[in-house]
Amino acid sequence: MNAADSSTLAAILGRPYRTMRVSWNEDLAMMRVSFHVKPIQCYSLAAMTELQFVFDDLTAYPGIVRHFVMASDVPRVFNFGGDLALFVLLVRSRDIESLRMYGRRCIDLIWWLETAADHGVLTHGLVQGDSLGGGLENLLPLHRVICERSVNAGFPEVLFNLFPGMGAWNFIARKAGIAVANEMVLSGRLYTAEELHSRGLVDMVVNDGDGDAALEQAVRAVDPRWRGMIAALRARRMAVPIAYETLVQIVDHWAESALSLGDRDLRLMERLARAQIRKVGGSEDGAIEEIKRIELETAWHGTRSATPQPQTN
Repeated sequence: MNAADSSTLAAILGRPYRTMRVSWNEDLAMMRVSFHVKPIQCYSLAAMTELQFVFDDLTAYPGIVRHFVMASDVPRVFNFGGDLALFVLLVRSRDIESLRMYGRRCIDLIWWLETAADHGVLTHGLVQGDSLGGGLENLLPLHRVICERSVNAGFPEVLFNLFPGMGAWNFIARKAGIAVANEMVLSGRLYTAEELHSRGLVDMVVNDGDGDAALEQAVRAVDPRWRGMIAALRARRMAVPIAYETLVQIVDHWAESALSLGDRDLRLMERLARAQIRKVGGSEDGAIEEIKRIELETAWHGTRSATPQPQTN
């Protein structure tokens, strides 16, 4: 790396990030972003703004980074996805333009990951904790994802009458087919790391605690073939393209759909947000457990609704 590149890299690493830690492996030209968003490990507007700064830097200064890694500094949580508390606020105030703005910022980040090979960057995900909604969508365009065995992940949005609007349909369909996309998006259920692997959505499952070593080993194995991988991944996008315009149309539909949510749906979102805070705070009872409670309550509600009621004369 020449002096100019070293200076640029120092500036990127030296930014005063509040929602993430950026680290560097000189040997592999590998940049790692580890999120620590408070009070909830989610894609807050602040977190997305800082990640966009990083992506803008990588675009402006190509060739400095060969490998980009997304990870988490929060124990047992990778990312809970969308900012549910913000969604509730915007829905209740009928602020569709802010909902669209939030969704399009998500799409811009997803799109950079989708086109990372065009910038000469291989992308990797290290998942050492639970990943929900947008946190799972975020992983789908990455070139390689390593998942520790205890991870749970899924799209719970259908439980409160919404759907994942930031690329889930598109990227799952490309990786695993439309039947798997239907199953995962419409069921709202949670999946283990092994189930994600069997569906082709993660590349490797390792025992808890072995993720960091597995990541470095995988990056070292592919680094000598970096140029070939970049070229092949560019060709893959040509073979099975995903259009930015389609992602925007879906996220605009997501924003419109959010305005139709009822009070019960918004209360469920608030419950899940509180459970996410508990999980980040170290509680054993967190978001995954709350989703299971909501699933159970929904099942019982459906059973009672289907039970014939006695008629009165």
